[in-house]
Amino acid sequence: MLKNTARVLAVTGLMATSFASFATTYPLTVTDMAGQKVIIDKAPQRIILQDGRDLLALAVLDKANPFQHVVAWNNLLKKSDSGTWDMLKSKWPESAKILDMGFNDKGQVDLETVIAKKPDLMIAQLRAKDSLAQAGVLDKLAALHIPVLFVDYELDPAKNTAPSIELLGKVMNQEDNARAYTTFYNQHFQAIQKAVSAIQTRPHVFIEPIAGRDDSCCFTHGNAGWGKLIQAVGASNIGSKLLPGASGTVSLEQVISMKPDVYIMTGSARPKSGSVTHILPFGYGADEADVEKEAKVLLSRTGVAQIPAVNAGRVYGVYHQFYNHPYNIVGMEYLAKFIYPQQFKDLDPAKTYHDIVRNYTNLPDQDFIFGWTPKK
Repeated sequence: MLKNTARVLAVTGLMATSFASFATTYPLTVTDMAGQKVIIDKAPQRIILQDGRDLLALAVLDKANPFQHVVAWNNLLKKSDSGTWDMLKSKWPESAKILDMGFNDKGQVDLETVIAKKPDLMIAQLRAKDSLAQAGVLDKLAALHIPVLFVDYELDPAKNTAPSIELLGKVMNQEDNARAYTTFYNQHFQAIQKAVSAIQTRPHVFIEPIAGRDDSCCFTHGNAGWGKLIQAVGASNIGSKLLPGASGTVSLEQVISMKPDVYIMTGSARPKSGSVTHILPFGYGADEADVEKEAKVLLSRTGVAQIPAVNAGRVYGVYHQFYNHPYNIVGMEYLAKFIYPQQFKDLDPAKTYHDIVRNYTNLPDQDFIFGWTPKK
């Protein structure tokens, strides 16, 4: 009897440990993705988002209303992903009233107006750190004792995304929600790694982000963004071989000479502006016929058909925003499915996105199109 009681108590103790809830104790010192020590005196109540796409990370943490603590942001979603912005403001109408400070990567902002909102934390992308420092923004915020926390889903997304979410979860006293999501994220990432490890051939991939942004090909990513995501699924990113920096334009002749095995275009629905007339309108509420139509137009640009991968029918499209997105595991799954169609024929990236929205956020579970494969 005593042995049975002891056994029950032991099992109960293990279960309690497994389902333990984590609470943040303030003041708190953390190390952010820039490697800097940041002191958080209390749970943040008034947050600045230097990159508005971080709202989707807050959707994992502050599920009821990710906008509830945001006092100013750079609403990049409105500028580059109108489908997601429409979804968010429909669910949380008050979001349209939040100060859109236009806080770009160069640090150009009316800082006095932002400071008037009395922020107690700024969340910023690591890619913007040098520009923010050079513009004097970091020094001004430090003088006002407003901490700046750097996260990263772009410079090294496979390595830094999950730690960035866990960092935010700790700072915002939402560790349980953060850990639940990153556990899911890491399981899916490891599944990709396991499958790719058994593949002997490493295809050469060329990706054209925001295909159609120029009249001609070819803008691309090097060792950042989509380039890093391609490398994360075990393929060779041609842009990394051609560019000295994170992104840039290469000639169509260079792309053809590199003989890519796979050619991928990215895009997202956005307001019509400037010289951009044709773009893949991926996102919430996307129309399959529109995506197909725009893909054909983009592939008909001068010389694109001469790219070996296009000529062989190994051309695909994917939602652009995954290059700098807390749900980029879905982007990696699309890449894996495109690049290794046989090995990942049963993979369903759209289901993965639905699972994230349903199980880890309170975002509306709406219809979307995030990937395109040409019809046979």
